[in-house]
Amino acid sequence: MKPALATASDIAFTPTVKALQTRKGSRHAYARMEQGGGWESRITPDLKAEIEAQISVMLATANAEGQPYVQHRGGPAGFLHVLDDHTIAFADFAGNRQYITQGNLAENPRAFLFLMDYAHQRRIKIWGRARVVEGDAELMARLMPAGYAARPEQVVMFDVQAWDVNCPKHIPQRFEAADVLAAIKQRDERIAELESRLAALTAPR
Repeated sequence: MKPALATASDIAFTPTVKALQTRKGSRHAYARMEQGGGWESRITPDLKAEIEAQISVMLATANAEGQPYVQHRGGPAGFLHVLDDHTIAFADFAGNRQYITQGNLAENPRAFLFLMDYAHQRRIKIWGRARVVEGDAELMARLMPAGYAARPEQVVMFDVQAWDVNCPKHIPQRFEAADVLAAIKQRDERIAELESRLAALTAPR
């Protein structure tokens, strides 16, 4: 059994990574971060809100030989559920039936979630372990988004071990189509209101 991590960031900052940080000049800054407590290992209320607002995430796994695989998971806001301060869960919808992620998790439970908020130029990295739950109808019903046109096949449970928020460098700012349409509608309604008021002010008396 492997010893517990000295700090949560050690899940990613292996001795090899730390040696590279030393050689490239960034180890001092990260060592100072570790002394201050380092990365979070529990889901905070702020992180919970961000997780449950997601409509698109990337889930990374690797098989027993270490071959990596990244798969997209999406749904309406709220399709990701925070069950407690260590657990994220979601209904896994039927797709192309390749089952690479499920096969990888059967061999190697280590997993990674990558959350990207383009509008706010923010990315969240979450390390942990995941497993697939089949045949639990009650849990499936609890996690299935109401009214969403998809067929749930199973459940993915993700146990959070560490998470970190990256800086916004090089993240392009993009907005969801629904948010853009809502902003345009609001603008058009305001223009119509102002035109109506202007017409009333300039009408012949």
